[in-house]
Amino acid sequence: MMANAEQTFKVTVENPTKDARTDAPVVIQLADMGIDVRSALVTEDGKEITCQLDDLNGDKRFDELCFTTNLGKREKKTFEVTLSDQGKPRQYESRVFIEMVLRNYQVKEKNKHDFYISELTADRGVDTYRIQHHHGIAFESELTAYRIYFDKRQSPDLYGKREKRLELLETQFYPSDEQLARGYGDDVLWCGQTFALGAFRGWDGQKSVTLDDVERLSQRIIARGPVRVIAEMVCDDWNAPTSTPNAKPITLRQRFTQWAGHRDVEVEEKFSRPVGDYEFSTGIINVKGSEEFTDKKGLRGCWGTDYTVSGKDTLTHAKETVGLGICIPKQHIRQELKADKDNYGFVVATPTDCLRYAITFTSDKETFGYHSAKDWFEALKAWKRELEPVRVNIQK
Repeated sequence: MMANAEQTFKVTVENPTKDARTDAPVVIQLADMGIDVRSALVTEDGKEITCQLDDLNGDKRFDELCFTTNLGKREKKTFEVTLSDQGKPRQYESRVFIEMVLRNYQVKEKNKHDFYISELTADRGVDTYRIQHHHGIAFESELTAYRIYFDKRQSPDLYGKREKRLELLETQFYPSDEQLARGYGDDVLWCGQTFALGAFRGWDGQKSVTLDDVERLSQRIIARGPVRVIAEMVCDDWNAPTSTPNAKPITLRQRFTQWAGHRDVEVEEKFSRPVGDYEFSTGIINVKGSEEFTDKKGLRGCWGTDYTVSGKDTLTHAKETVGLGICIPKQHIRQELKADKDNYGFVVATPTDCLRYAITFTSDKETFGYHSAKDWFEALKAWKRELEPVRVNIQK
């Protein structure tokens, strides 16, 4: 009988910025560890901390170990990590949540649908928007919640909270009157055909193009917590607009990652081949009457107020005030588009097969957040600095 394999090593994590970091993400790659990891233990000063093992490609092997930590400016911390090829991942209380729910037409209450799934694929021609409850995969941290529309728009829609807590399991993005009376959150954005908050689209040289021409759309849950959630959207054989004659379709794999303690989401656009001959577009909605902020280096935001249903006044929905933000690495920006009635947009590109950016928002209904354009825009500047990853050094 073979002996159990186990590895124990030190990991130093350093904050490279002058800003204190709360719940700073730490990721350790497992591919080169020489062990088929089945369980992990992370300790700081002998105290066990919450960690997570994730299988990112579905091959039943864990690819990454992750956890979060608080760091002062320029602070460095040391952790001890033990990996084992035995057992199962340890169970911790989760600070994030993710769900996919098929519509159950026998259920009348909008927050009690019960056909939970982990993955869904639909062929061309299917009305994908109406298959899932809340129209697509939904996820949250204690601070904010999102849903990604399962259709050609692929828009991130927003759920603002009053208190710091997980709510989607109870409200399913549609709080009851009783839940609203108890201070639960609600939808705070009207999306329409706009970028909403960071929707990824094609670019035909003059305008943004939704992902109409695809063979299949898929959504799946990659990671469920307790430290982070990862949602995936796959667009198979997308005939994206390009100046290259007779270009073959590309497959786009989008991943949305939200960490515990974070209001923002990391967005990764991964293509089936290098896409240097393509241009794409993204941005944020021009909320009605909103005030804009841009640093002209990839950080752009707005602060505004509008109704959340059909973009117009209704008798049953109040206006919502939100602050939105997007941060795109400067090297990916071909053009920052002038604001129009719908969007604050960008034309973006990459010579490789991958493009990353981040999105964030606040709702004025938060008891813990921001309540003016001035404060929100200052928060966006700090957020851009926080997007610089911590430095991780493994000492075997």
